[in-house]
Amino acid sequence: MSKINTNPDAAANTQAEINAEMAEVSRAYEAAGVVETQTRLNYPPYRSSILRSPTKSMLHPDPEGIEVYSPVFGHRDVDPLESNLTIVGNGDPLGEKMVVTGRVTDGEGRPVRNQLVEIWQANSAGRYVHKRDQHPAPLDPNFTGVGRCITDDEGNYRFTTIKPGPYPWRNHANAWRPAHIHFSLFGTDFTQRLVTQMYFPGDPLFALDPIFQSIVDPAARERLVATYDHDVTIPEVSTGYRWDIVLTGDRSTPLEADIEKDEEHA
Repeated sequence: MSKINTNPDAAANTQAEINAEMAEVSRAYEAAGVVETQTRLNYPPYRSSILRSPTKSMLHPDPEGIEVYSPVFGHRDVDPLESNLTIVGNGDPLGEKMVVTGRVTDGEGRPVRNQLVEIWQANSAGRYVHKRDQHPAPLDPNFTGVGRCITDDEGNYRFTTIKPGPYPWRNHANAWRPAHIHFSLFGTDFTQRLVTQMYFPGDPLFALDPIFQSIVDPAARERLVATYDHDVTIPEVSTGYRWDIVLTGDRSTPLEADIEKDEEHA
């Protein structure tokens, strides 16, 4: 592989140069013949992953000790209305209103019950309510882009929200992220928290996005893409998408690394 430029000005790389790097990684992956189902921590076309990916083994904290000072939640803390991201303002948010639903299961298809599921996303113009978001798209006073719910006895979750817009992210010249929603699954304590992203079918930016492509296995990437489900739509109100999350096994949902917390709005 060619030498990667880690200079901040490397953001001036063209999309064609990034595409060539991603294609080279894909060729090497296919030649290796080893299936990878998770996100690569160091994926050179995703520029900031070069310097912030871990170079040493993770430290494992005492699981009992960390529960003394880490965040906790109780089921009584989550109101059912928190799953509706369209009712936080004094009016309707702009954009395509939609329902996103699915099941959280283990690798054997068993439901994961009473699971805290949190989401955060950009508004329909591609802008987050985040102090570091410099995208000059308008904020929506009726949309904060955050919500949460608890899975039911069958592992089902359900959110009512607005379809997020794509946005630029300065990884390289003319870099745009596909529309996506961030998902967090809390587990039974803070050390079990998992983070991933859900995408929408048919997005033309998939092949151009180094974050999406940092999951080098095509089948694993597809597991991050929701399915449009007309049975989930609500007449005259919203469209509907279904996306299941599998926590273990060969078809598990690819997850992000904790090192992305500082850039998790990307």
